[in-house]
Amino acid sequence: MIELPEAMVLAKNLEDEAAGRTVKEVCPPSYVHKFCWFNGEPSEYGNKLNGVKLEKTEAFGSYVEMVFDNDIRLTVNDGVNIRLLEPCAPRPVKYQLLIEFEDGFGLAFTVAMYGAIYCHTGNFYNEYYEKNKYGLSLFDEKFDDIFMELLNSVKQNMSAKAFLATEQRIPGLGNGSLQDILLHAGIHPKRKVGTLSDGEKEKLLEAVKGIMDKMIRQGGRNTERNLYGEPGGYQTLLSKITYQSGCPYCGGDITKMAYLGGTVYFCPRCQPEKKD
Repeated sequence: MIELPEAMVLAKNLEDEAAGRTVKEVCPPSYVHKFCWFNGEPSEYGNKLNGVKLEKTEAFGSYVEMVFDNDIRLTVNDGVNIRLLEPCAPRPVKYQLLIEFEDGFGLAFTVAMYGAIYCHTGNFYNEYYEKNKYGLSLFDEKFDDIFMELLNSVKQNMSAKAFLATEQRIPGLGNGSLQDILLHAGIHPKRKVGTLSDGEKEKLLEAVKGIMDKMIRQGGRNTERNLYGEPGGYQTLLSKITYQSGCPYCGGDITKMAYLGGTVYFCPRCQPEKKD
């Protein structure tokens, strides 16, 4: 799933590979995916995009937004995979959207679990779009202060995972990124924020900024893929591909557990669950 590191990588990939290219054709879904959402009818997207040039691409939160020279925007969120198609390369049989450019290149948009593909002028309302685009940014110069204000203002029986990865408090920080953040901070996913000491809060803030920065600089997580289908360069410490190898810090067994609508991984030694 796309989180901020992957969104930034995809935006840069699209800027390098597709900006300046003119759309020849937009093909609507080749099959219906009941958990792929569109803004309007995808069969109408071609009427808005055919013959226009991709001007730039932006990333915010878990969203990637392609801006065309007629000010139409094509926006995808965390569950959408985008792949670059070379001229004359075979096109996928199944896709949720396919863009063909005049020079033969193309972009295929697919969804595995769920995702959204919006074609709009920037003035449509969607709660999650708004929170991701206009919410707290890791690059905000006041991020530290706002983070601490949020941490101290939420219900103090809220868990660390709920604080970091729900309600879009920190857009683009999701269930995937938080695993290494909590390990680095030594905080259990179920730990109540009200039990954190001032030092632990500072360590959590440092982990959020440090781990997310490393994920971004290294091209996204190795559990996700970029525009070319290549995995990111950041080697996850706790994820579906590493948890059976033991804790990278102490060597102990890693626990895998379903919690708050997703899977969490943690080290019971390095991340003890302290009681209220």
